[in-house]
Amino acid sequence: MATLADRIAETTAAPVDPAVSEFAERLAEESGALAVLFYGSNLRTGSLEGVLDYYVLLPGKQREKIWPRVSYREWDHGGETLRAKIATMSLQTFAEAARGELLDTTIWARFVQPSALVWQRDGAAGDAVREAIGEAAKTAARLSIALGPASGAAEDYWRALFRATYKAEFRVEKPGREDSILSVNADHFDGLLPLALNAQGIPYERDGNRLTPHLSESERSKVQGWWGKRQRLGKLLNVTRLLKASTTFDGAARYAAWKVERHTGVPVELTPWREKHPVLAAPGVLFRVWKERGRRGG
Repeated sequence: MATLADRIAETTAAPVDPAVSEFAERLAEESGALAVLFYGSNLRTGSLEGVLDYYVLLPGKQREKIWPRVSYREWDHGGETLRAKIATMSLQTFAEAARGELLDTTIWARFVQPSALVWQRDGAAGDAVREAIGEAAKTAARLSIALGPASGAAEDYWRALFRATYKAEFRVEKPGREDSILSVNADHFDGLLPLALNAQGIPYERDGNRLTPHLSESERSKVQGWWGKRQRLGKLLNVTRLLKASTTFDGAARYAAWKVERHTGVPVELTPWREKHPVLAAPGVLFRVWKERGRRGG
């Protein structure tokens, strides 16, 4: 019978375009990383268009108190410009967050979703990352059955989880975002909940596709108390991260210029001042875009 570890090993070994792995290797060499994860819609579609999403995991203790550090890179690869948004943090803190030991609400909720281990320094680093992702699945599963119905399909529990985490965070998500996550990643979530429950010894009954987890009232109360503390602080932590990113996002001006041109068709000249002061430059850039679109009648 397959185990959660088997499933994680399989999903994190998902094939990717060689350019994705080559970009990851460049990022790893720049930062001295232990491992690099690739995730997001481009993992699912296999496309190189848009922005590639990476998590770069470093050795040692976490340097910044507010993590991850976010940056943007472009790479000319075979005549094509590849773009990447990179989140960087220590593997140690990533694993602690995945186990639910920190106040964070993002790591375990993000990495119960699909990700691929596209670069690792060595086998030990790869094992540590896969173990952390398994812990993220266990943390998410535990909360899902504490928040979900007494009995239901696995999707009902995952839906309750994502609905709660989106509500707890300062995020702009359309209603029903949790349904789209489950629908586009149906294969990934198929059978994942029972494996994650088995891995932590939580009993359940199964009748067809219907599960009835047996979580004691004391354990349910403990998990809900754990979640309540994170729920209360979720928005504050997310706002703090957004504020930090607005001033420390390496490559923010280049990323914003690409986004503006992609969505409006108006090219934005990247002057040295705009590169250095992206927040201060934003009003002037937006005014120029507004004038240009008005001139074009767009």
